[in-house]
Amino acid sequence: MARTRVRIASLLALIVAPALVAGCTSGPDKSADSGSESTKGRPVVVVTTTWEGAFAKAAGAEDVTVIVPQSVHHAPDYDPKPSDLAAVAKADFVVYAPFEPYAEKIKEAAGSRAKPVEVNLDNDAEKVKTEVARLGKLFGTEKAAAKWTTAFDAEYGKLAKDLKAAWPGGRSPNVVSQVFTTWSAKLAGATTVGTYGPEAVTPAQLAKLSKKKPRLVLDNAHMSTGTVLPGSGARQVKIVNYPGQDLDLLPVYRNAAAELKKAMSGS
Repeated sequence: MARTRVRIASLLALIVAPALVAGCTSGPDKSADSGSESTKGRPVVVVTTTWEGAFAKAAGAEDVTVIVPQSVHHAPDYDPKPSDLAAVAKADFVVYAPFEPYAEKIKEAAGSRAKPVEVNLDNDAEKVKTEVARLGKLFGTEKAAAKWTTAFDAEYGKLAKDLKAAWPGGRSPNVVSQVFTTWSAKLAGATTVGTYGPEAVTPAQLAKLSKKKPRLVLDNAHMSTGTVLPGSGARQVKIVNYPGQDLDLLPVYRNAAAELKKAMSGS
C-alpha cells in the first residue's frame, strides 16, 4: 500500500490547496483531465482527529487530512478555523465522532460534495474491526481493510497472550477503568470491578471504588483528573487513545500493553 499522506489542516494547507485541486502533480496517480481530487479507489478523506484518521487509514484511505492538530491535548475542545472547514468542503468523505462539539460545523462544511461519516470512536478490538470494515466498504477499499484486520488480529492476540503471562500470581488483576479506557482492560484480560468518568470521581464514588480493592486504575491520558483513588494502594496507569501523526493504530495497543505489563510487574 502507498504511504499515507497526512496533512494537518492549516493556513498553509489552504494556500497550497488550489494546486492540489487542479491536479498539478508529477505523479502517475492523478490525471490532468480527470477534474477530480481522487482517482478510483483513492478517496480524499478529511478527519477531525488522528483517531478517526487511524480508522480511515486502517480501512485503506491513502489521502487523509487531519483537522485538529496533535498538539491539542483534548481534541473536543478545538474550535475549527475557516481554513479547516475549507478543507472539509474539498473532501470525498469527512469522518467525525458524534461526541465532538464541532460535529455540526463539520457536517455543514461538507456541503453537497463531501459525504459525512460518523464513526464510533472506541479502541475496543471488535468495535474497531467493525468500523474499519464499514469504512472500507464506503471507500471502496475492502481488500485493504481486510488485510489490515488480519494484521491487527495477529498483533492483538500476541499482546493479549503476553499480558496474560504477566498476570500477578497468575491471576487476572482487578482494575477500575475510566469509561473510555475499558478496551485496555479487555486487552490485558483484567477483571473490571468498576468504572468512572468522564467527570471527576465524587467522594461517594471514591469510597465505593476503593472498597473493590483494585490493583490498577486505568486512567484516560486525554481526560485525566489527577489521582483517581488516592490512598487506595491502586497503581494508576495512563492509557493513550489517540494515535500519532502517522495515523498508525497498532502502536496505541503496543504502548498500552507495555504500560500495563510494567504496572502489573510492579516496576
